[in-house]
Amino acid sequence: MTGADIIGALLTADAAVLDVVAVDRIKEDRLPDGVALPAILVRTVSSVDRQPLKRGAVERQVDRVSVTVRAVSVRDRKDVIRRIRECCTGRTGDISGALRVSVLSAGLGPSLIGPGDTFEQTQDFKVSFDALT
Repeated sequence: MTGADIIGALLTADAAVLDVVAVDRIKEDRLPDGVALPAILVRTVSSVDRQPLKRGAVERQVDRVSVTVRAVSVRDRKDVIRRIRECCTGRTGDISGALRVSVLSAGLGPSLIGPGDTFEQTQDFKVSFDALT
């Protein structure tokens, strides 16, 4: 289980996100060439886990997750980013098999020109959760 798995589960279960991005256009690690837009890419940027002193203990893990939106217009990009923030920011509880999840927004990245003159931007999240070792 990773923070990217948790964010992916939240995004693929959110009606507002799925209204504008089909579930098959929400990917982890890489967007395929020629993907229809808008599309969402979820990646783990960094992961910090504490080392438990005994086996079977619960380990708190903190991942920084980057969610990149690729769209055909600035308006579409901003709309999808807004929906992603509303879907994920402030979420807590047991999510997608992870225990005691906490999702905080961790910054909006720069707007960039992506492949094929598309519009890209990232929204980062800090995802903390407990995992059994």
